Amino acid sequence: MKAVKLIECPRDAMQGIAEWIPTEVKVNYLNHLLRVGFDTIDFGSFVSPKAIPQMRDTAEVLRRLDFTGARSKLLAIIANTRGAEDACVFDEIHYLGYPFSISETFQQRNTNASIEESLYRVGEIAELCAKHQKEMVVYISMGFGNPYGDAWSPELATTWCERLYREFDIRTLALSDTIGIASPNSVSALFNTLIPALPAVEFGAHLHSTPDGCIEKMDAALQSGCVRFDGAIQGFGGCPMATDKLTGNMPTEIMLSHLNHLGYATSVDGNAFEEALRVATSVFSKH
Repeated sequence: MKAVKLIECPRDAMQGIAEWIPTEVKVNYLNHLLRVGFDTIDFGSFVSPKAIPQMRDTAEVLRRLDFTGARSKLLAIIANTRGAEDACVFDEIHYLGYPFSISETFQQRNTNASIEESLYRVGEIAELCAKHQKEMVVYISMGFGNPYGDAWSPELATTWCERLYREFDIRTLALSDTIGIASPNSVSALFNTLIPALPAVEFGAHLHSTPDGCIEKMDAALQSGCVRFDGAIQGFGGCPMATDKLTGNMPTEIMLSHLNHLGYATSVDGNAFEEALRVATSVFSKH
């Protein structure tokens, strides 16, 4: 039975919500997620509170988590070296995630840096990770195209992935469909190219989708050899620039059910997941 890693992304689900979610509510939800057994939980971010005000309590949330019996690794998103330094203070964090866009326009909007400046940041952050025993995950945002008219092709995405691996030894790269425009064919084409080309790299899929399109995209990635998937319970979150309000994160419950149906193994405890699903409804129903 082939194993698949599921990465739960409550940070992505919460960050775009304007109304403040109390710290104790976040802590309670994350404690439930820690009991589920996800491979990794993308729990918070160390970025400017002006840019992402909902995540300004990430450090406090982390200090209050209960890791008794937890099996999941924690991932924090950072956008620059300062954020990485802040995250490296915490032994509980295993991964630092950096969004590296292959769209020049989106990289400027997302991290206030050019692609070349971001490449330099990757090098600095990779050094910090090595010093503090962390692993770095680089998200290839706009990995399946972009709406800005910037150049895009599978070859361009491949070139950047190769550079990130060869120049900085990045071993985990998540291909991100930032605005939900990937098709099953484009998903297959990219993973079928990259996975054989860089066998030392673990490639993940961070896909955004309408609810009725998620299974076909997931199947395309699975059939191309991808065994690492990001999602969010009930599909909450997604890119605020998506024009379709139904375009959110891949719903974890749909992915989990589909994987079970296909006979893939996951580390998820079914009963704990059902309880987390119940809590998620109470957290997000007001928003």
